[in-house]
Amino acid sequence: MRLFRFFKAVIQEMKQVSWPGAKQTRHDTGTVVGISVLFAIFFAIVDWIVQFGLKFVA
Repeated sequence: MRLFRFFKAVIQEMKQVSWPGAKQTRHDTGTVVGISVLFAIFFAIVDWIVQFGLKFVA
């Protein structure tokens, strides 16, 4: 019985959530993808520099 009350409370709470529209979702997704690409490029450059530096040490 407690499980039923839990799911009922979850449904009530989800009705109060302010869901973003399609335009906002596309914008947020684009932001996440763009930042992910920038981080990937940054870490690739750092990795290349470290590998280049280690060639002189080894």
